[in-house]
This record gives sequence, structure tokens and C-alpha cells, in this order.
Amino acid sequence: MEISSKSMEDAIRFIFFSFLLIPANTQLESNQKGYISAVISTKGLDFAKDLLIEKAVSSIIPLQLSDIEKSAKIPVVGKVRMGLSDIVIYSVDFPFSSVATGDSGIVLVASGATANLNMKWKYSYKTWIVTISDQGTATVEVLGMVVWLKAAVLNEEGTLKLFLLDYECHVKDISINVDGGASWLYQGIIDAFRGKIMSEVEDAIIKKIKEGMIKLDSLFQSLPKQLQVNSVVALNVTFMDDPLLTNSSVELEINGLFNGADEISVSNYYSKRARNFLSCNCLAKMVEISLHEKVFQSAASVYFHADHMHWTLNKIPESLTNTAGWRYIIPQLYEQYPNDDMKLHVTVTSPPVIRIADHDVDTSIYADLTFEVLDSSEVVSIACISLAAMSTVLENFFMPDLNLHLRNGFPLPLPHGFTLQNAEIVQLDSKVMVRSDLSYTEDMISRPGINLLATA
Repeated sequence: MEISSKSMEDAIRFIFFSFLLIPANTQLESNQKGYISAVISTKGLDFAKDLLIEKAVSSIIPLQLSDIEKSAKIPVVGKVRMGLSDIVIYSVDFPFSSVATGDSGIVLVASGATANLNMKWKYSYKTWIVTISDQGTATVEVLGMVVWLKAAVLNEEGTLKLFLLDYECHVKDISINVDGGASWLYQGIIDAFRGKIMSEVEDAIIKKIKEGMIKLDSLFQSLPKQLQVNSVVALNVTFMDDPLLTNSSVELEINGLFNGADEISVSNYYSKRARNFLSCNCLAKMVEISLHEKVFQSAASVYFHADHMHWTLNKIPESLTNTAGWRYIIPQLYEQYPNDDMKLHVTVTSPPVIRIADHDVDTSIYADLTFEVLDSSEVVSIACISLAAMSTVLENFFMPDLNLHLRNGFPLPLPHGFTLQNAEIVQLDSKVMVRSDLSYTEDMISRPGINLLATA
């Protein structure tokens, strides 16, 4: 069956796509709370922390430090003017890191870090006859570096605002390897520049932390307040309150109401007090997606009231496009209109009702099946009341075509590069839950999806 109305095809797909649309556990109506909340577990926070550190390191390498010049008194030699230039941090490694959440904010700590630098050195000093100078290269290994920061995320007019509350970078020690130069040069550079190199590294890392937090805040500020699903329906994703931080998770609340083409909220389809649908306080997966059946019903209602639930069945066997093909299913049709061409139309008469039970999803769709008979030059519409005809269309044409689309999967609204990993789908009383880990790759072309199958 090929659905001739693109809007109707979108409507059917969206009912099933809605299972995957909401990135969290859905809640029913509350005047103060959002209808959807997203919970990130400790495992999810660790994943985000590791990805953040990886991206931060890749964005700052290579890191150019300021040139350093200093005069020092060297035994036997006298006063020497020395300088370091082209100081570049070309690698950083954070072997240990942790993230903690609580009432005071989010604390990220990276310890035991090492960094490697290249640089050029030069010196000059005067004797009573001539000026002596030399130059060369050196490498530096930074040891035992600790970086930590504390941040808060607050709701500011429906978007998230990131505040950097405190930060620190401390270098425990450095090791310098000088290539060439006089015998006194190594100790001279150590004595003259050890502390300055350490402080330059610390200052450069802190500067990059501040810049990175500004960029991350800009990213939060750029998050849309509404997700346009298509020309018919959109989802209000305005943040409703400050994130809730516990010692094991971070929870965010958004408005979560569907809007139709006229931008009117469908909140009247929610009738109960908000309740939490998380299956447990400590998630085994990084994320748990939970969607209440009333969200599906509201989405279906938007499409129904937007008049997008009627279509023509075109891709059916040629024999069924003539009344002769129905002579044994609906004898009266053939007797009245023998050997006439015809079309089949389906019109949904009320918003589909979707109910989710344990390990099952039931959908009740009330629709009229109409035969459009081309009798000579006249087009005659005949309402079908035959149970056998409805069953034939449903089982042989509608469900196989729907499953053909469902097997292709439906994209999830995850940020670019993210995909589900080892996902589990569970239907429980009034909700569908998707529990999953996440993976990330920058070169991912297609969006992550999930497959569902429908049965009559």
C-alpha cells in the first residue's frame, strides 16, 4: 500500500516515532512542573565527563605559551641573559578523572595529568672582550598536574545558564631535557625558569578552561525552545526549573507539551498529577527513556484535528482496483457495479486511542473505509460496512506496509554523533521505557534509530 497523502504517512509514522521522541521519563500535568524530565545516571555522567575531557584536550592542543626572558647570575660565567621561545604544549594526558554532583553544583577533577612541551632556548653574556651567545631546543615533561572546576547550571528564562564557580590548575613538578649548550646551561635553565614554566602552564590551562566554559554556556543558550517535528506538530522543550542535582544523577525538566499548527498547546489531554516513572533510583544504563501513553494520544489528536488522518490506498493488487476483485468479499458491490474501476479511501473518524500494558501496546483506530467507484462518467462513493472487507485491507495491505516502514527504523532526536548502544525496550503499565548506553563518533552519517513491528 502506498499512502498517497504525505501528511497522513507522517501522521502514522509519528505515532510510532513518538515512542522515541522524548529523551527522558514523561510526567503528567502539573502547573508548576514540566511534563517531561530527563535523568542522567552516574554512568551517564561519567560518559559525559570523559567525552568532555577528550574534546577539551583536542581543542587546546597544540597550545602556545608566552615567551619567557630572564637574567641570572651563573657561577664563573657571570650575568647571563636567557630566553625561552616557541613554547608549545603538544600533548596532555589525564589518566584519572571524576565527576561529582550535589546541591552546591557539579565538580570535575582530573588528576595525575602529564603534559609535554617543546621550546627553543637562547642565551648571551658579555666578557671583557666579546659577547658569547648560543641557542638550541629543549623538551619539558609536566608531572602530577591536577585540574579541577566547580560549576552550576541554572534555568534562565527557559534556557540553561552555566556558571563557573571555582577552578584551579596545579603543576607538581617538571622535567627539562636540554639539547646542546654549555655544561652550566641545564642547571641555569632549571634555576631560572622552573617556576615560571610551571606557572605559565597553569595559567594557560586555566585560560582555556574559562574559554571552554563560555563556549559550553553558548551551546546551552543556543538550545531551541521548540522542536519542529514537521509542518503539523512541534514539541515545547522549554526548561521549567533549575536542574536537580543529587549525589547520583542530574534531572532536568522541560515543558514537554505538543503544539499543533495553530500553536495551541494540547495540555488538555493530560488529566492527572505528575508522577515519576523511573524504574529505580540507580540506573544500570546511561539513560532511561520513559514515555507515557497520553503523550502518544496527544500527538495523534494533533494530527486528527489538523485533518491529516485520511488517505487513498494506491499500491494494492490490480485485481482489487476493480469491483470484480471484490465479488466474493462484497457480492452486493459487484452486483450493483460490475467490472467498474474503483479506489479505496480510509478516513479516521476520531483520535486514535493508544494504551500501553505490560509487554504490549494496543492502538484503537476508528476509521471509515470508502469505495470510490468509477461508474461510466460518474464517481460514486460507497461506505463499506463489511467486516470481511475491513479485515482484508488491514491484514493484507495496511499492516505489511506499516511494518515495511517500521523495519527501516526511526531516527532519535539525539545530538549529532550520539547513538544508542545495547538498548533495551520494555512496555510496562501505561509507559514504554528504553534503557540504553550511549556511544559517540564524529563521522556518523545516519541518525540512531530503533525498530518496532505492528500486528493487527
